[in-house]
Amino acid sequence: MFLPHVPEPVLLPRRSQGLYLVQRVRDEAHRFAITYHRQRRSRAATRSRLDDAPGIGPKRRRELIRRFGSAAGVRAASVEELAGIKGMSRASAEQLKAFLGGDDPPPQGPQSEETER
Repeated sequence: MFLPHVPEPVLLPRRSQGLYLVQRVRDEAHRFAITYHRQRRSRAATRSRLDDAPGIGPKRRRELIRRFGSAAGVRAASVEELAGIKGMSRASAEQLKAFLGGDDPPPQGPQSEETER
C-alpha cells in the first residue's frame, strides 16, 4: 500500500487485521463502482429517442411502444396514427413526428466512388 508523498510502500503482515481491513475497503469500493456502472449501462441500453421527445411522458411512451412496437415503428407511423393514441392531440403528434424526423431513411455514410479491382 502506498501513501501520498512516501516513496516506499507500507507493507502489512500477511495475516494482520490491518491488511484484512484494507482489503475489505478495497473490495467494497470496487463492488460499489461496478454496481453503479452496471446500472448506468442497463439504463443506457433501454433508452430511446422517445425518452427525450418533448411532451412524451412515461404513459404516452408506453402506449406508443405498445401500439407501434418500437421507436422505429413510432417514427414510421403517420401523424394521424400518432394522433389516434389515447391522450395524444394532433399538435403533439405533429411535434413528435418533427422531433423523430419523419419517414426519411437514415443518412448513409460517405460512399467511395472507387471500386476494388
